[in-house]
Formats: sequence, structure tokens, C-alpha cells
Amino acid sequence: MSDNIITVENLHKKFGSLHVLKGVTEHIARGEVVSVIGPSGGGKSTFLRCLNLLETPEEGRILFEGTEITDKHVDINIHRQKMGMVFQYSALFDFLTVGENVAFGLRQHTDKSESEIQGIVDEMLELVGLPQSKEQYPAELSGGMKKRVGLARAIANRPEIVLYDEPTAGLDPIMSNNISRLIRKTQQQLQVTSVLVTHDMESAFYAADRIAMLYKGKIVALGTVEEIRNGHNQIVDAFVRGKEIREEAVQ
Repeated sequence: MSDNIITVENLHKKFGSLHVLKGVTEHIARGEVVSVIGPSGGGKSTFLRCLNLLETPEEGRILFEGTEITDKHVDINIHRQKMGMVFQYSALFDFLTVGENVAFGLRQHTDKSESEIQGIVDEMLELVGLPQSKEQYPAELSGGMKKRVGLARAIANRPEIVLYDEPTAGLDPIMSNNISRLIRKTQQQLQVTSVLVTHDMESAFYAADRIAMLYKGKIVALGTVEEIRNGHNQIVDAFVRGKEIREEAVQ
């Protein structure tokens, strides 16, 4: 994991007068899993959505595989084909079957034959543990199953990186653990880089190689799981324990 697949430099994002990201700088190495934690409103999901330019930053640069994708002359859609995204609420098409949902991006963005597409769909559903659900519709699925279909769709085109927005939100502890294991399994089997935004500390610690904490638009802690666990950062400690973060702890 010596080379960086994504480099973020001095990223700023505003919504009107609300300054959500305040000079965020981060490097994400190829093949690693990075969990981004922090309280609601801290900028986690905005940061994630900036990585594939679903949100456009006002300042700063984002480099993906060495190309500055924040350059207005760069066609972001070419690079998005190398990025998968698992949305918080799965974002499945209700009128399509599970198999059709997983195949959607392949049909839109590749010239693969239908037999090739069906082979990939079967492989991805097997990977996420849903080989029998191909002909079901989203309305027939549990919340956890929808999350897994969303993951299968995100990885069907073999992206270089997968972005996860609160993948365990709304799930019970058992299903949350299953999704966390699946994130790790996906990274190991496909060698895909992953960025995981979550409130779920157990998931963050289980799945990640490194953890970044965003608080009020800034990265206030960054390190390996062990470094974050044992670093005695007052902001991280308060957040992990569910306690109020004291302003004097913020540098």
C-alpha cells in the first residue's frame, strides 16, 4: 500500500454561510480501508461525496490516481466508472429486480454481452451472500439485504475504490456486524480501496486499517485503529464514549 489512490489537499466546502469542510487534507493508499468517524454535522458525508464530486468543493484539490479531478477540464464521469458508492439508504431502483439493479451500471457503462453481465451479477450476489435473491424486488428485502444488494451493485464493475455512506445505519447489531465483515471481505477478495463513513464505532474499528475523525469540518485525529484506540485524544475519547466534546479540547 505504498501509492496513494486519492490525495485530498486543503479541501473547503460551504453550503451558503455554513462552512462544512475547513481545509481537509488526507491521503488514501491503494488497497486500504479508511473509516471516517465523527458526530453528526461534522462533515463526514460531505467529505465522502466530494471524493467523487457529487459535491463540488469551493477550494482545494482532489487527485484520483494522479489526475486532479477537481480540474474543470477533467471529465469526472470517466473516473466515476472506477468508483463504486454504497448509499446510506441503498438507493435501489424499486421497479427493477435485484439482478437488474446489480446489472444496471454494467449495462449503462460497459459493452459487455448479456451473458457476461449475468455471470458478473451471479458472482457479485454470491460474494454478498444473496445468490437466491436475483429475481426478488427491493420491496421484498430486509434492510440488511438491501445494503448487500447496494454493495453488489457498487462492486459489479470492479471499481478501484468503494465509498460507503453509513452502511450500517438502521441495522440491528447482528446485521451491522455482518455488513462490517462483508466490507472487509470485499477489500480482501477484490483488493479494492474503501472509504467508510460511519457513526458505528464497532464497524469503524473492525473494518478499518486507518481511522480519521472529522469534527467541525477538520480532521482532528488520524491513525491506525490501535493508534486511535490508545492515543488519548480528548475529542476521540469523548466521541467514542458518547460524551459531550469540550471546546477546550479542540485545537
